[in-house]
Amino acid sequence: MQLILISGLSGSGKSIALNVLEDSGFYCVDNLPAQLLPDIANFLDQAGHDRIALSVDVRSSGALHQLPDIIAELKAHGFDLRLLFLEAKTDALVKRFSETRRHHPLSSGQRTLQECIQLERDLLAPVGALGHRIDTSDLNPNALRAWIKDFIDFDRSRLTLLFQSFGFKHGIPLDADCVFDVRCLPNPHYDPKLRPLTGKDAAVAAFLEGDASVQKMLGDIRRFVEEWLPCFILDNRNYLTIAVGCTGGQHRSVFFAEKLAAHFRANGQQTMVRHRELI
Repeated sequence: MQLILISGLSGSGKSIALNVLEDSGFYCVDNLPAQLLPDIANFLDQAGHDRIALSVDVRSSGALHQLPDIIAELKAHGFDLRLLFLEAKTDALVKRFSETRRHHPLSSGQRTLQECIQLERDLLAPVGALGHRIDTSDLNPNALRAWIKDFIDFDRSRLTLLFQSFGFKHGIPLDADCVFDVRCLPNPHYDPKLRPLTGKDAAVAAFLEGDASVQKMLGDIRRFVEEWLPCFILDNRNYLTIAVGCTGGQHRSVFFAEKLAAHFRANGQQTMVRHRELI
């Protein structure tokens, strides 16, 4: 049975993720106490459900420390289990709570909203380390839905290399495993003809490909990933997120993400590409 666990920070988009999974044919259960996961999973398996999505979050904080052992137990019983962890920067979460006027689940009347968010982040940190993380800070709902669908569709038996472009002026993605900075390279932004384009356009690609320092940086990053990829595979990871950042996330980082993904895809590696600032 395919079992997807959804977890993450309150306000990060877990409800959207569950709705996408439900629309994709998963039997979904929200706000499940962590200690009940094995019983519910076994019950639904015996009932004939082959695609299940269960949401576990800070509301079952008393049992979160048991989650690593529970996940190992479910995998040992033959469940095809993956954990999807959604998170976001504190300012983005504060804005969302202010817009919806909802109370944070850890609100006790003695903590500020920021303190509740930090406490939740600390409580869930061990859980986030167990699965594939998505930073939803700058994602609109449609983009998040698309990313969730990508998560469902890829071959679960192989590691997926995810190349993500971003702009440093908007902050480093929380879900990055490795971060490379290409701001030292020539910037197409200063060419009026190239400024409105992106790194996916041929004119920008030609500008960057003609520079020796760009080619050297591209080769260095490619060799680094090639050398260390076997170690990440041995670490039993399903996803490895390589983030490449430039100033605004429009030209250089986009070009690098596209080129790196094309190289590894051509060599048989399962790859995804995300451009955070082009959404």
